[in-house]
This record gives sequence, structure tokens and C-alpha cells, in this order.
Amino acid sequence: MNSPDEIEPEEVFDVVDEHDNVLRQAPRSVVHAERLLHRAVSIFVMNSSGRILIQKRSATKDEFPLCYTSSASGHLSAGETYAEAAPRELEEETGLTSPLEFLAQFPASEDMAREHTALYRTVTNETPRLDPEEIESGEYLTLE
Repeated sequence: MNSPDEIEPEEVFDVVDEHDNVLRQAPRSVVHAERLLHRAVSIFVMNSSGRILIQKRSATKDEFPLCYTSSASGHLSAGETYAEAAPRELEEETGLTSPLEFLAQFPASEDMAREHTALYRTVTNETPRLDPEEIESGEYLTLE
């Protein structure tokens, strides 16, 4: 862990084209400021009762603060695959480790925050430990 005086290095993302081919790498701040296409994962956590964990994003998030979203989500680091990023993001944001099932991939668009996004699902009755830097709150809701 870094001391309070150390600055954490900025995340670096793969910049991709409309077909999800890697063009180059760039820091997170540049990718977002220039609205470049990049990659993300989103995970739905379900429990055995069929309820889905929905999170309210932290107020400190640089995009969509205090908005409701999937159980866990995040960007792919440069060189990382969707299949590598999904379990990492699930554990970082919820403390959960559970087998993931790939559901679908969505192309980047304005509605998708200019992110090519792979969607995964898992079913677990483990109690999540939500990361307060990432998530304001979370609750299990019925699909209705």
C-alpha cells in the first residue's frame, strides 16, 4: 500500500476502434477527456432466491457518481482480457469470488459510455463486502 505522500500511478487503458481492435494505450484521464473508445466489464451478482445485487456508485466516482448500476463493473487495464478483468473487478468491488458466466458483449456507443462491454453473471449466497471507495451502497432486489 502506498504511503499518504505517494501518488498512485494512473490507470492505463487500451484504446480500441469500433470493432474492438487495440490501437494504442493511453492514461485513463486522456481516454475519458478525449472520449476515446475503450473496454469494460459488468457483472450481475444473483443469489439463489433470484435477487440481483444492485449498487449505487460512490459520490467520488469521476463518471456517473451516485448512479445505480450493475453489481460490479470496471475498466480493463491495458493488455487485460475481458475474462481476466471480470473476476478482478468482482473481487475488488464486492469482495466476492465466484465462477462467472459470460452472457453477452455490447459494442461501444454513447449510451455505453464509449466502452465495449462484456457482461457476466454469477450466482452466490456469499455476503458481499462492498468497497466504499467504489460503492456508496448496495442491495438485493427482485428482477421486477
